[in-house]
Amino acid sequence: MPVDLNAEEEDLKEEQTRSRATDFDCPSCNANNPLDAALRDRDEIFCNYCGTEYQVRINDEGRLKLKEL
Repeated sequence: MPVDLNAEEEDLKEEQTRSRATDFDCPSCNANNPLDAALRDRDEIFCNYCGTEYQVRINDEGRLKLKEL
């Protein structure tokens, strides 16, 4: 993705905290969970099948990790 040199720092930071993922596989039950919007860093989500809650963590490289709450 090309970087806009005129973009403000907050815009760039916002872009880094978003994921392109619109679904996730539950680490507990392996069920696929579709979502309406893309996941963002520190979102709290839950599995629609087993009900386990997770906090979304997105690292600097854009990789998605789910931490069980």
